[in-house]
Amino acid sequence: MSNKEILMTANQAIHQGDYEGFLAYCTEDTKWVYVGEQTITGKDQLRHYLPTAYEGATFTTEQYIEQGEYLTVLGKIQLKQKDGNLVRYTYCDVWHFREGKLAELKAFVIAD
Repeated sequence: MSNKEILMTANQAIHQGDYEGFLAYCTEDTKWVYVGEQTITGKDQLRHYLPTAYEGATFTTEQYIEQGEYLTVLGKIQLKQKDGNLVRYTYCDVWHFREGKLAELKAFVIAD
């Protein structure tokens, strides 16, 4: 599978609420950096983060740019806040793959 196909398959698992299915596509030491906000390191931290952040999330991907071990994804995401309100964001995710798995994410997210 290409990096794009790996990410699309992993994101489908998130869409279905299958967080363990998503984690199967991540390295043990995966690192997610939300620029200016927070950093999540390792599958265990991610396992706790995913259900709180992505439950009911909807993604609209506008563009994929793949080069070597990197995949950049541009798009929109709608997330449910703690108060139940939905908020739309524009995002740019830069993924680094290692041995066919999601090793690192650098995410730039801006509320619309």
